[in-house]
Amino acid sequence: MKIIFRFFISSMVIAFVGCNPRNKASETNKVEAVVTQKNIALTDFKKIKGVDNVQDVPFQLFTKLDSIQFFVAPNKDSAHLKIAYNKLDNYYGFKEFYDFYSIHYSISNNISNSIEAFVLKSEFTAAFDLTLQGVNLYEIRSSVLKKSQDFENKSFSKFGTITEVSEQEFKTASKNRADEVLVKNPQVKLQDGNWVYTENAKEIMIVQHENIITEDGILSNEYIGQSPSLDLEVFKESSAEAYDMYYSFYSVKPEANFKTFTGGYPQVIPSKKWISYVNSNNSVGSDFAINKYSEQVSDQEDLLYINFTNFKIADQTKAFWVDNETFYAEVYPTNSAPSNGKKQKPAFIKIQLKATLL
Repeated sequence: MKIIFRFFISSMVIAFVGCNPRNKASETNKVEAVVTQKNIALTDFKKIKGVDNVQDVPFQLFTKLDSIQFFVAPNKDSAHLKIAYNKLDNYYGFKEFYDFYSIHYSISNNISNSIEAFVLKSEFTAAFDLTLQGVNLYEIRSSVLKKSQDFENKSFSKFGTITEVSEQEFKTASKNRADEVLVKNPQVKLQDGNWVYTENAKEIMIVQHENIITEDGILSNEYIGQSPSLDLEVFKESSAEAYDMYYSFYSVKPEANFKTFTGGYPQVIPSKKWISYVNSNNSVGSDFAINKYSEQVSDQEDLLYINFTNFKIADQTKAFWVDNETFYAEVYPTNSAPSNGKKQKPAFIKIQLKATLL
């Protein structure tokens, strides 16, 4: 009888708890919270003036999701809707909140039909936070190997390997660089706006490379230093009208003569007479090139050109070789950009050419 009595009491307790009106009220509230979520459309968001100039945008946002959420306020409980991600759309970030970014979004890419929306930080990455994680470093747009141009092959694997490395490896490797450091020649000085080489009281004016053509003729050159192995003086040349700049090499004995040039800051490997450079391509990604200087004809032989698509060069002057096949550079993801005092996140790459390539 005691056992039966205990079972009866337990059953009553369970039944009493199960019928507790507080639990029912709690469940009812939860259901009501879901049911009362308002259905909204893009027309319910605040209308704003569209972005006329991308330069006025504090930062851009990028996502890898197939769909994203737009909220009417920077609050997870606010009304929101889910829309399909369109790779042709631009997500311009303007303010940063705890869990949200505010964006200006043009519906169907129509600037006159723009809205302000709030998006979750967890669904987007700001331009200043982009990294190389998940990026295909091997992807290229085109290449030239010893005058053989190729627009069909889209992978660097034909030429060697490319990997992201740590900053520590980059710094350690830089202590063993094989390319020479350009050192300024004290005999080259600026006089009355012109660079002049002086030896034994004889002055030779170094005139900027004449192939630059501009409407107003305003040219400028900056002395970078001497390549001891090539016995050439290096200048950075640019014009007021042209976007591009390049580095020119001059001999100064017995007179100043233009010899060759590169499209970016040069790295010279003395044993090979190689002159290489990396720079950000004006169209897509970055350029990596290797030329061989021929003193006999005062010209260069084009050995290799690669247009990488998924990263930009951070600082050309920091790139270097550790041997004839191994090259290091500091880079940024293609869409990376600083914003509001926030710096881009640099990355470091190692290019390893095949030993028999060149």
